Amino acid sequence: MAEKRIRLTLVKSKFGRGARQLACVNGLGLRRLHQSVEVEDSPCTRGMINKVSHLVRVEEN
Repeated sequence: MAEKRIRLTLVKSKFGRGARQLACVNGLGLRRLHQSVEVEDSPCTRGMINKVSHLVRVEEN
């Protein structure tokens, strides 16, 4: 069975945020504004997304 994937897009700037939020955004692989990445759907990834949910747009495939 294939792993479930989630597409994330950075829609708000990460600058001026706290160190934990910056670490989560960088850990998800988002570098630039409006950049999209696909990550696997896991509890660890979901926790990082919850921390920065106000900065990213989430699309489930």
